[in-house]
Amino acid sequence: MAPRPGEELKDELESRQEPRLVKALEMVAPGTSLREGIDNIVHARTGGLIVMGDSDDLAFLYSGGLKLDIDYTPAFLYQLAKMDGALVLNANATKIVWGNVQLTPDPTILTLETGTRHRTAERISKQTEALVIAISQRREVVSLYVDGAKYILEDIPVVLAKANQALATLDKYRSRLDQVSTRLTALEFEGGATLHDVLTVLQRAELVTRMGVEIERYIVELGTEGRLIEMQLDETMVGVAGDKSALVHDYLAEDTDENFAVAFDQLVRLPHQDLLDFGRLAELLGYDRKVNTLDYPVSPRGYRILGRIPRLPRLVVQRIVQEFGGLEEMLAATDGELETVDGVGEIRAKDIREGLRRQQEINLVDRYLQT
Repeated sequence: MAPRPGEELKDELESRQEPRLVKALEMVAPGTSLREGIDNIVHARTGGLIVMGDSDDLAFLYSGGLKLDIDYTPAFLYQLAKMDGALVLNANATKIVWGNVQLTPDPTILTLETGTRHRTAERISKQTEALVIAISQRREVVSLYVDGAKYILEDIPVVLAKANQALATLDKYRSRLDQVSTRLTALEFEGGATLHDVLTVLQRAELVTRMGVEIERYIVELGTEGRLIEMQLDETMVGVAGDKSALVHDYLAEDTDENFAVAFDQLVRLPHQDLLDFGRLAELLGYDRKVNTLDYPVSPRGYRILGRIPRLPRLVVQRIVQEFGGLEEMLAATDGELETVDGVGEIRAKDIREGLRRQQEINLVDRYLQT
């Protein structure tokens, strides 16, 4: 079954996140009981060190302390944090296992922190797989340590402001993507597309996706406060993931599953500076890096155009492309020729013909509105 609209986007955005950091942010997001306990500690200015993980795996770090093994509540966390030692919670923060523990990580592990609490937190994070939360007593700052990396939790209004600013940027990126995509569609129907037109759309689609990934991180951090931002993100990103995937299929020098996977993986990992280099993007699609993209004619296989026709399964799209080889051949094909493709038939052939005609009309209107 083909993924529903939005699922494809969600899968791509999630695949680009750091899974352990995202999980940590979800656990301490506004609206969770763990965040309530942390906020109580921050407001009381007592400071604290919280370690979350398998207690048996962390036992070699313990020195003294009280074995509690009680159900977690925000009130218990707040009261126990008044003691000098660290708190040890189980991995999903449902139990407070130890309280007032002195932790002794390997002192030879390099740390750039200065405060004792934060130096301990960073070293434990590097030495174990635990999530460590350090709450500063004076500065009221909450720091997460995951796999040795530090992430500072910011106040909700600050994160909301950043998310809204990112949404405004995303909206501009999406507007520009729609413009260049509309132009490419017109050139495809006219048979005049160049590699430069294709790479412009690919570049813009990837920029939009990267901005979406950044906003998705804010949404995770906002928790229950991020629902409105998530709705706006979903609305703005409609169709981007599917169109980008179809675009790569359309213009890969050699369209095989292996080449597609390699190209997509390289696109995701491409540094921002290389993303602005059309020579590098051309190479990614299998073309010569030194080719003059402005003068290099290309023709689509038809995945992107056919993918916009309603109720047309991907498998049928693939068979049509394999049968005709390109969009130009599809446009020249008769209904009878379309009907011979496995999975098409008389009714679907008419739907395809009507869908292609409608897309040409819509494209003309869109180009008119953009001028």
